[in-house]
Amino acid sequence: MLNLDDRFPRRKLAFFPSPLQPLGRLSERLGVEVWAKRDDVSSGLAYGGNKVRKLEWLVADAIEQGCDTLVSIGGVQSNHTRQVAAVAAACGLKCRLVQEHWAEWEDPVYDKVGNILLSRLMGAKAVLEGEGYSTAVKETWERALDEVRREGGTPYAIPAGASDHPLGGLGYADFADELARQEEAQGLFFDTVVTATCTGSTQAGMAVGFKGQDRPRRLIGIDTAANAEMTRAAVTKIARATAELIGLNRAIEDEDVVIEPRFCGPDYGVPDETTISAIRMAAELEAMITDPVYEGKSMAGLIAMAEAGELDKGAKVLYVHLGGAPALDAYHAAFAG
Repeated sequence: MLNLDDRFPRRKLAFFPSPLQPLGRLSERLGVEVWAKRDDVSSGLAYGGNKVRKLEWLVADAIEQGCDTLVSIGGVQSNHTRQVAAVAAACGLKCRLVQEHWAEWEDPVYDKVGNILLSRLMGAKAVLEGEGYSTAVKETWERALDEVRREGGTPYAIPAGASDHPLGGLGYADFADELARQEEAQGLFFDTVVTATCTGSTQAGMAVGFKGQDRPRRLIGIDTAANAEMTRAAVTKIARATAELIGLNRAIEDEDVVIEPRFCGPDYGVPDETTISAIRMAAELEAMITDPVYEGKSMAGLIAMAEAGELDKGAKVLYVHLGGAPALDAYHAAFAG
């Protein structure tokens, strides 16, 4: 166990451990035993999701530094920025969000409903400017940080996805400890773990946490950025930085970062029929709601790999549900048929 709670400040905001749920009807359909780790239902704040798990560590650092404003960036329907707004509200901090045009999805209500609506309800100042998904540092975000300083505030910089940050990998490294404790208590072991991956720190943290355990398992990141090499570079960079930060005595090797590129759809934030079909299957069989940007694509990957025999029939497969359902309203047209 990494025991990160004993070594780094943390502001506990969520309802952890998140539950493990057997997906019996989906398992029967696929012929593979599938469970879900439900970070979507346990994160506590404004419909939660995986970023709250990361932000518990970042907001503790922000408060320790005396910062008064969380400043972050994402797409117009970013789950991450909505969770930054939630954490800021819960901790009595201000919040400024840069919402860039990342997804080529045209709908007259796209910038009025879903995640951005919730962020505004929680008091965040959301600025719509900039475009193009990338893990690079954006000028729009740097400008927002400067504006807070000019106004007399003390900003705390949170990159997209809370990922490329010194503490960005801690949340999901700790997740690995949490999962191991649940497995021991329930007499389980998940041979294969499937997660959506994009800005990198979710998969990177898991890779570090699992590397620190004695029993190896297969971690598959389903690329949702439509740029597998950019995603691989981000995950690898964050994993190695996190391993160094926590003093992991095992190196993160290239083969520890598995990126599956086949299910990303035509572009970031744009679902295809495979994504939509997977969302419908999870909803109809398990009443488990996934989204068109991230979880629908990772579910599509899990379904396709199971149907193609790429997942061992004898394995226990864990699907990590990272949240994202609030974005569905902005994609209503995809489900009109």
